[in-house]
Amino acid sequence: MSHHVLLLGGHGKVAQLLTPLLLKRSWTVTSVIRAQEQVPTIKKLGESQNGKLNVLVRSLEDVKSTDDAKKVIEDAGREGEKGVDYVVWSAGAGGKGGPERTYAIDRDAAIHFIRAAASTPSITKFLMVSYLASRKAKPAWWSEEEWKAAQHVNNEVLPTYYKAKIAADEELYRVSRESETLVGINLRPGTLTLEPAGKVELGRTKGSGGDVSRETVAVVADELLAREGVRNGWIDLLDGAEGVREAVERVVREGVDAAEGDPVYDE
Repeated sequence: MSHHVLLLGGHGKVAQLLTPLLLKRSWTVTSVIRAQEQVPTIKKLGESQNGKLNVLVRSLEDVKSTDDAKKVIEDAGREGEKGVDYVVWSAGAGGKGGPERTYAIDRDAAIHFIRAAASTPSITKFLMVSYLASRKAKPAWWSEEEWKAAQHVNNEVLPTYYKAKIAADEELYRVSRESETLVGINLRPGTLTLEPAGKVELGRTKGSGGDVSRETVAVVADELLAREGVRNGWIDLLDGAEGVREAVERVVREGVDAAEGDPVYDE
């Protein structure tokens, strides 16, 4: 079955790696980027591909409401043969522009798109790329040392980013749990590298830190979007020893949800 993916943050490294994987499935991808000068880079990703690639220049910083987000979704829908049915959030301020810009994009715009997707019945999956340590409470499968390391990252190294991301992560979890149509997939990689794609530790990772290649993140996201039966949940990701397809099948089959132990899980 063909799908139309709205890819937010299309110029990012993970998004550029994900785009050709989705097109290879003969899907339509509408890649949302912030600047006209980025268009040629993105269009090259669609060359000699089975699917159709559209490029939409929009500033996510200008998305101030759910209606603004819906407008982007509607504009993207007009670009394809069918309306948008999957959304991928791979956007972020990237630490540029100070706390205000981080909150405006990583928290506020993300939440607006989550709510807009949930109110659009044709959209059935929303995959958000977050990060491994984005949580408020220690999961049972992490040691005290691993939790302290996560807290150090969240409170000392990336406090603004943490506050923005956890707000968006929790909103996706709540909205998807309450929705009859939308499945929220929160993919949570460790420290990103430029290594080639490889095997993974997926679902509940033994620790709060570690590396994973950007290409692996893209491959896992592609598999999760294509896999039937994925449920609302947090899925942590590091480099590991399990094949991607096998790992995704296991996580889906077992209903693994790394949100367990966090306050949002028990609300």
